[in-house]
Amino acid sequence: MARPRTRDYDELRRDLLDAAGRLLAEEGPQALSTRRVAQEVGSSTTAVYNLFGDKTGLLRAMFLEGFARLAREFAAVPRDGDPEADLMALGYAYRAAALANPHLYELMFGRPIADFRPDEAALAQIQGTFDTLVAAVARCVDAGRFAPSDPYDIAVHLNALVHGLASLELRGSLAGGDQADRHWRLALEAAFRGHRTPAP
Repeated sequence: MARPRTRDYDELRRDLLDAAGRLLAEEGPQALSTRRVAQEVGSSTTAVYNLFGDKTGLLRAMFLEGFARLAREFAAVPRDGDPEADLMALGYAYRAAALANPHLYELMFGRPIADFRPDEAALAQIQGTFDTLVAAVARCVDAGRFAPSDPYDIAVHLNALVHGLASLELRGSLAGGDQADRHWRLALEAAFRGHRTPAP
């Protein structure tokens, strides 16, 4: 009989984080115990403790993993083409990350577990995703595509827009499919028009 396949460290860690996220999203905070998470992937609570320390460590790792996946989506977006096209692509990358990881999204941006708050080190670690957005906006301003303004302010506006759209889509409120695509396109195009440099 063949020996069962063993998972490596990274694979087991990813499986545990995804299982924890699904339990939280589908059954709520009461389902999120280290024992239940381990059972979901056919592992042991010892593995959970070895990898994450405790439940708080598991939650922190879930939070960071969600942003790490968002950062990977952002990293695939060009940064040397048309500045508006690159910025638009970041908006769609945000959407792709949310749709691919709905089980982590609420923990990233909400408070599904009242007593979990990311620490300062975790917040510093995720800052890069927002910095990427600010840098992309700055390119639009520097190229004269957007009216002179603080790129940070525009980035806050655009971040709020894509977050709202993603949250609505994950809850089934954008109708899905082509209709959801249309809502995203119209909203982003309208936001860009509002920030463009007026024609002489």
